[in-house]
Amino acid sequence: MRVTRCGRICIGRPKINLSSVFAGQIVGIREVDEQIWLVSFLEYDLGYFDKERDRVEPGPSPFMPDKVLTMCPEQDVNHVTG
Repeated sequence: MRVTRCGRICIGRPKINLSSVFAGQIVGIREVDEQIWLVSFLEYDLGYFDKERDRVEPGPSPFMPDKVLTMCPEQDVNHVTG
């Protein structure tokens, strides 16, 4: 489905504001539950459109790891002076 110039997608009569950032781009929509659609761009799931709320709610960030990784311990650095 192509996003309009003003950043909307249309599912039947409802016009859902997505973002003008996606103007002219193709996004995918797939019904995942009754009256709930998953909105995707490329291989990223952007969020879910719930007809009851009439808006797209963000999904989990595809850029965040599932777990917080521990930091590596600091290593001592020897400074040479003079």
